[in-house]
Amino acid sequence: MRITVLTGAGISAESGLATFRASDGLWEEHRIEDVASPEGFVRDPDLVHRFYNDRRKGAAAAQPNAAHRALAELAGRHDLTLITQNVDDLHERAGSPDVIHMHGSLSTALCASCGHRWPAPAEMSPQTPCPSCAALAARPDIVWFGEMPYHMERIWAALEDCDLFAAIGTSGNVYPAAGFAQHAGRMGANCIELNLQNSATSRDFDHHIRGPASETVPGWVASLS
Repeated sequence: MRITVLTGAGISAESGLATFRASDGLWEEHRIEDVASPEGFVRDPDLVHRFYNDRRKGAAAAQPNAAHRALAELAGRHDLTLITQNVDDLHERAGSPDVIHMHGSLSTALCASCGHRWPAPAEMSPQTPCPSCAALAARPDIVWFGEMPYHMERIWAALEDCDLFAAIGTSGNVYPAAGFAQHAGRMGANCIELNLQNSATSRDFDHHIRGPASETVPGWVASLS
């Protein structure tokens, strides 16, 4: 069976990582446009670097939970494409062999000048040079508002080719991910949502499992054996 899974902030929240909440316009007490947009980075790169330095520190201290581990187990038993909106590396540390980070990763840095990527140091600043071109143009390798998510060709192909699509811990508020269930369903996939509560796109799913991801995901994975 070919399975495509999308994970969102809800799966990492149980590991202690704060969820992104667009509804109140704040993220960790900062305005979203100040820390998650190219314009915000141009206005105050020091603030943006400090913000992501803190996110990187928090992610490094967090540990994978039972949901992350269950998905790693699933990858060993089925043809799984794992897509995440999260920028932490908890899936990888749980043992998932191939994770598509559509919104980028805290683990890498990106040169805004030449496009080079490299492992991000724990602390970055506007004075961090690119190791390829030496430009002082380092930024977090994060997809901000107004930017195109990564790996979309591979993601659309996985959605069109899967037998089962599951969304775990997602709000359904952010496109293009909010359209994944509808697209997979049109192509014939069975769609299931695992979430604490209804999302903005719950109507697009055939089945729903409610509860914390660390409890629902292991049970769901076991049912697929």
